[in-house]
Amino acid sequence: MTATIDHAITEERLSSAPARLSLTPPTSAPGLLDGAWWPRSGDLLREIPALADALDARWGRITRAIVNPAHWPVIPRRVPVIGHIVHVGWFAAEQDPNKLILLSYTMGRLDLLVIPPETEPAAADRLMAAAAVPGSLRTASGLMADEAMRCDAAEIRSREEEWETDGGAASTAGRLSSAPRR
Repeated sequence: MTATIDHAITEERLSSAPARLSLTPPTSAPGLLDGAWWPRSGDLLREIPALADALDARWGRITRAIVNPAHWPVIPRRVPVIGHIVHVGWFAAEQDPNKLILLSYTMGRLDLLVIPPETEPAAADRLMAAAAVPGSLRTASGLMADEAMRCDAAEIRSREEEWETDGGAASTAGRLSSAPRR
């Protein structure tokens, strides 16, 4: 059996936008995460080449990527990048669903928080900064849960402010105090 590669598709995928990435400083104390990655889509064939391009020169050639299938609809076994292939594997129960593990023969391992593509830019900025804190003991899912709680709290405050502006508490209090007593 022979396999063919459609070079037009490969070239299109390789010329994608640069990776959105934040890393802990190289001389910092080790933590549970080495940084964060904010892909533009859920397509690993499109996203891994940009990530490898950003990391290969700074960190060493990426040879393997390990994901949790919870957020990736398709997990290719091999992803062509410029000059080599990145082998992709997955663990469902054993790996944090919000983490990507990258392996390099020369530098070892990087653990990155994966920020979902649909995340609002302000939230993604907070998550990228939090994941790049040197020596942090926060897990990828822990950071995502913190951000979800922060967003929920902000939404509740916004609704309360809107309710107050629309006459919420003052209007209700006035109606209650003017009601006849029995």
